[in-house]
Amino acid sequence: MRRLEYYWYTCNPWLILLTPVSLIYRLAVWLRHLAYRSGLLRRHRLPVPVVVVGNITVGGTGKTPLVAWLAGFLKEAGYSPGIVARGYKGKARHWPQQVRPDSDPQMVGDEAVLLAGLSGCPVAVAPRRPQAARALIEHHNCDLILSDDGLQHYALHRDIEIAVMDGVRRLGNEFCLPAGPLREPAKRLAEVDLVVVNGLADKGEYPMKMKATGARDIKGIEPVCELAGFRGQSVHGVAAIGHPERFFAVLRQAGLEVEEHAFPDHHNFVEADLAFGDDRPVFMTAKDAVKCRHLPLANAWYVPVTIEMTPEFGIRLLELLGRDKHP
Repeated sequence: MRRLEYYWYTCNPWLILLTPVSLIYRLAVWLRHLAYRSGLLRRHRLPVPVVVVGNITVGGTGKTPLVAWLAGFLKEAGYSPGIVARGYKGKARHWPQQVRPDSDPQMVGDEAVLLAGLSGCPVAVAPRRPQAARALIEHHNCDLILSDDGLQHYALHRDIEIAVMDGVRRLGNEFCLPAGPLREPAKRLAEVDLVVVNGLADKGEYPMKMKATGARDIKGIEPVCELAGFRGQSVHGVAAIGHPERFFAVLRQAGLEVEEHAFPDHHNFVEADLAFGDDRPVFMTAKDAVKCRHLPLANAWYVPVTIEMTPEFGIRLLELLGRDKHP
């Protein structure tokens, strides 16, 4: 049976049965947004600029690699950024939590551990993002905060909003949950400062190009090698991300024959999940690798990705930061 998500990106008349629930959801989103705009719910303003990166659709669009890129770009521009995230599925008993590249992803969340390794920046997580942000400012003297997947977390005042969208799936059928993939109505995109598209962009949008940078042994024992070195081989592809098909396509484009193993986003792997009964190589995403490096796996690899942004995007971002300078 196909998951509901599949039907959000196809024409299926039976989804009309879910539209009453979608209308209720949309009303709830509007009321919550209104409560923050009117001051009924408090927004926490920080003494430094806050750049929020998120999306209005369910599922992966490439937010985390973009946040890592932004961290590097802003450091080169003279900022000292810190990164906050929710720590989704983290089981820590106390918040906020400082995150390092060797932190336990089960305690603080897989994406936060990945970002700590990719960015080289201070990272903190908490269900209440203002808490995490204040901890970074206090302990690391950060002069700018990047909020990963924070577009709908209105308790943290933001100076710049960046929405990321998949260039192929875009907004699907443009219905709100559960009849469609939207967390917020499509018109929300008109309110953000920058729209980044993972793939081909339309007018007024900024394209983001993702590029695989080879294969790395998840244990860090073997040297980095080219994906082309596995060309023609039959491999297991493992992905617990919002859009696993994109990862499998990367492997196939490199000439690998892929047996797909898609898991729910943020899945916590156990050894049995990856016991495929043969000695074929296992390839996974970098986000999944941080959760699997402690497992007794042989011949397991992950595929890091980098992104490329146009110079115009960086120029516009710095212009916006100049506009929103804090005292």
